[in-house]
Amino acid sequence: MDELDLLKTIHPIWITRATQSLAHGSGLRDNLRPQFERFFELLEQAVETGDPSWLDSILQIWATSLTESELENSWSNLTVFLRDLLTLTFEICRETLPEGQALSLIGVLLPIFAHASQRIAQYEMESKISYISNQLAQVRQTLERLDRSKSDFIAVAAHELKTPLTLIEGYAAILRETMEAQKIATPASIELLTGISSGTHRLHDIINDMIDVSMIDNDLLSLSFQPVWLNRLFKILENEARPAINERRQKLEIRNFPGCNEMTFADPERLLQAFRNLLSNAVKYTPDGGNIRIDGRKLPGFIEITFQDSGIGIAPEDQALIFEKFGRLGNTALHSSSKIKFKGGGPGLGLHIAKGIIEAHGGTIWVESAGYDESQCPGSTFHVFLPIRTDPPNDPSARLFAPLTQTTHSS
Repeated sequence: MDELDLLKTIHPIWITRATQSLAHGSGLRDNLRPQFERFFELLEQAVETGDPSWLDSILQIWATSLTESELENSWSNLTVFLRDLLTLTFEICRETLPEGQALSLIGVLLPIFAHASQRIAQYEMESKISYISNQLAQVRQTLERLDRSKSDFIAVAAHELKTPLTLIEGYAAILRETMEAQKIATPASIELLTGISSGTHRLHDIINDMIDVSMIDNDLLSLSFQPVWLNRLFKILENEARPAINERRQKLEIRNFPGCNEMTFADPERLLQAFRNLLSNAVKYTPDGGNIRIDGRKLPGFIEITFQDSGIGIAPEDQALIFEKFGRLGNTALHSSSKIKFKGGGPGLGLHIAKGIIEAHGGTIWVESAGYDESQCPGSTFHVFLPIRTDPPNDPSARLFAPLTQTTHSS
């Protein structure tokens, strides 16, 4: 008898044993029996033709029929299942066929099952990769929805808060003017009204930041490009920061680096806002008496600005997190609510806004730090790359500033 006849001899025994031993439960036996019949039929075709790829079709069906729990398992269920089929087939051959015929049939079946093992592993891996890809896509969609919901909440909350805040500010101003006009204001009442005014100004800043975040997240941040000289922005920045710098006994050094006194086109208010956030961040996370330096250099087509401090530094794993909205590090319960005190708190929007403004200008921003250490204070350096624009990027401003650009180019 040839190997195909030997295989047909064990056919009924193989089907019965496979159904009984590899399918658990009567329902599963009914479902698997046609599958076993089909597998054995294809196995006969493979033996007859010498082509093991006859089994590929049913192996692929099995791989694509895996349940969700099976796809989540780290081990290979189908490979184990196929190995059990191979073991069962060899046992039946030894039990039902003479030794020589059994060895002959096993010798023919072994490379076919080896091919099947390779294919089943491939198909199962493809199914698991597809499943994981779908899961990741669902997670990404969920995160995007959450991010959109967060942005929507920020926008709605900011706009809804502006009206009552304006009322509080207005009534406080009217109350102060009335008390002063009627000469009934006392030092205590003036102090209370000053506190209300200070609080409303702080809330205005936070609300404006929330609105800016909403605009950045929805790609609605508009820029008004005008002629800008960076050294002039730095002078304004220094004057604004001087009271906080003096209070913290810090040293601020602004270097006159190449390119800072040359004209470029940018949005001066937005750039000043971004630089203000970076300097404020340096002040807050640098201990009293520390050093802060603004420096830079001119590169082909770009100008680089650096904000370097001698502060507590940033751990490598947190250096991307700080640019996310609400990206605050450390225990928030230990943070002060002051804008200038050491490790002062805040909503965690400043660096996110700075990043959005710089990127809206076509630039980029990143941070370098040796790590976080409050005792050694390794410091941090924020790098800002801005494109040098010798001409305004849009037609209306080009017409407005045409005489200035022509003078600059001719000189």
